[in-house]
Formats: sequence, C-alpha cells, structure tokens
Amino acid sequence: MSIGSIRKEYRLQSLLEHEVNPDPMQQFGTWWQQAIESKIEEVNAMTLATVNAEGHPSARIVLLKDYSEQGFVFFTNYESRKGKEMAVNPHVGLVFFWKELERQLRIEGMISKLNASSNDAYFQSRPEQSKLGAWASRQSSVIASRAQLETAYQQQVIAFEGKEIYRPEYWGGYLVKPDLIEFWQGREGRLHDRLEYRKNENGWQLDRLSP
Repeated sequence: MSIGSIRKEYRLQSLLEHEVNPDPMQQFGTWWQQAIESKIEEVNAMTLATVNAEGHPSARIVLLKDYSEQGFVFFTNYESRKGKEMAVNPHVGLVFFWKELERQLRIEGMISKLNASSNDAYFQSRPEQSKLGAWASRQSSVIASRAQLETAYQQQVIAFEGKEIYRPEYWGGYLVKPDLIEFWQGREGRLHDRLEYRKNENGWQLDRLSP
C-alpha cells in the first residue's frame, strides 16, 4: 500500500453551530467528558508547539493535567528546550487528536507559570520514581549514554533515602490561556466541520471555517 492511498472516511458525528456552547471552555468540557467516557487511551496527551527566538518551531507531546475557565495546565522542566523557548516567546499552540471520536482540538494562547504552591501540590502527587526522575534528568541536555542517566537516578535514590522528595526549583507547571480554540469534527468526503472561537473585547466570536 502506498502512503498516498492511506485514508479513512469520517462518519461518526456532526458539529453544528446550534449544538455547541457559546463558551469554548464549556464546550471543551463537554468534549472532554465524552472522550473520557469513550475510554480513549492517554486521552490527555496533547501536542505542544513552541517557537524559539529565531522563529524556528518545535513540537512534542505533553500531558494535560488540569483545565478550567482560565485555560489548560501541564508540567515540565523549565530548563528543557520547550521551557527555554517559552521563556523567550510565550505564544504556544496545543493540539488534541481523539481518533476514536474523529475529533481534533486546536488551541492557541499565551503561557504563564503556575505559582510555587500549585507546583508543589502536583509534584507531591506524582509517583516516587517520577519525582526522582525530575531530579536525575536535566531535560533536553546532551548526555553520553543511558548508563549516565541511570547512574544519576541511583544517586538521587541514595540522596533522598528516608527523606521527602521535594520539588526541584527548575520544575513546574504552565497555564495556557487561550485566545483561539478550534473544534474539528471529521465528516464524510473530507467536508469536515470546523468551528473556531476567537477571543475579542466582547468575549468569544464563533465562526465556521471551510475545511
């Protein structure tokens, strides 16, 4: 089979203006609950796109850890590539793709760091191995070998033996405050439904986009 011949026809659902909530975060909540009920594996996996000071983009998968009317939350190492890029350019993009529901969500917005108490609370909820890993890994930095990483991890196991594993200062959370959210529902014949909410001075403007 050639790559060009790979395709899927979308027929599950529609997305019409009268069916959606005028508040995109409320609409996200509806779709999120439906995704949870569909038992999608790693339903909180989302692509995070960042841009560096030279205008070069990069993207990777991160995990949504919370959402509210304020926006979307994830956690990472501030000294990672994405952390450094967000420090110089706070404009980011997020994408969810829930293939089981034939749905995509595209989000654009501004990033800001969470406060220390929120970071500490989430860090303490993590499994012990993940907490130790945050100390052992200098994320995105070059290392000589896998053995070097495993040695660094064992050093942290020894260092924290019998002690509380507290949060490194270089690790914490971000809030993506959206100014654009697009809901995409696959439709037959590639005539997909695309509804875009764009933030303005009066709230949210809802428009249909051509597929």
